[in-house]
Amino acid sequence: MDYTQALWLYLVLLFGIIALPGMDMFLIIANALTGGRRTGLATLAGVMLGGAVHALFGALAVGVLTQLPSGLYGAMILAGAAYMAWIGWTLLGSAITVAAIGKAAYRSDWSAFRQGTITCLLNPKAYLFVLAVFPQFMRPQYGPLWSQAVVLGAMTVTMQFVVYGTLALAAGRGRDALIGNPGVTTWFGRGAGGFFIIAALLTAWHGVTQSVLA
Repeated sequence: MDYTQALWLYLVLLFGIIALPGMDMFLIIANALTGGRRTGLATLAGVMLGGAVHALFGALAVGVLTQLPSGLYGAMILAGAAYMAWIGWTLLGSAITVAAIGKAAYRSDWSAFRQGTITCLLNPKAYLFVLAVFPQFMRPQYGPLWSQAVVLGAMTVTMQFVVYGTLALAAGRGRDALIGNPGVTTWFGRGAGGFFIIAALLTAWHGVTQSVLA
C-alpha cells in the first residue's frame, strides 16, 4: 500500500466515523436549532479544535511507537488492526437509530465554541481511535512523520467541517433526516463497519509482510 492509497483509505474511514451519529453531531445540531447557524458553526469550530488535538495526540503516539524495536512496533500495528476489526464487527451488528434531538439552552458563540471543544476533547473513543488508526497510516517510509501528521490532521478537521458544517447550516432538515430514516442510519453504520474490517485486514497483512521481510 503506497502513500496515496493509504490516504484514500484513511479518507473513507474518516468519513465513516465522522458521519456516524454521535455526541459531536447532536451538540452541533442542537445548538444550531437554538441559537441559529452562527451558534452551530461556533460549536463546530470547537469540535474542529478538538479534532486537531486528537490528531496531534495520534502523531505523538506514532512518534513514540516508531522508536520501539521493530518486532514490538509490528505487534502494536497488529493490535491496532485488531481494534479496527472489532470496531467494524460492532458496527456490522449494530442498529443505529436516532431518537429526537432536543434543543439545547441558548448560549453565546464563545460558550458554544468552548462546549464543542470540551465535548470533543473528553470523548475517550476518539483517543482510542487515533491510537489504533494513526499507526496504520503514518509510516517512516512515507516521509517525515510531522508532515504526515499535518496531512492527516488537515483531512480530519476538513471532514468535520464538511459533514458537521452541512448539518449546522441545515440543522432542521439534518435533524429530521437522522430521526426520520432509521433504516438509512442503520445501514450506513454497517457499511462503515465493513470498511473498517477491510482496512483492518489490509493493515494486518501489511504488518505481517513487513515483519517477514524484516
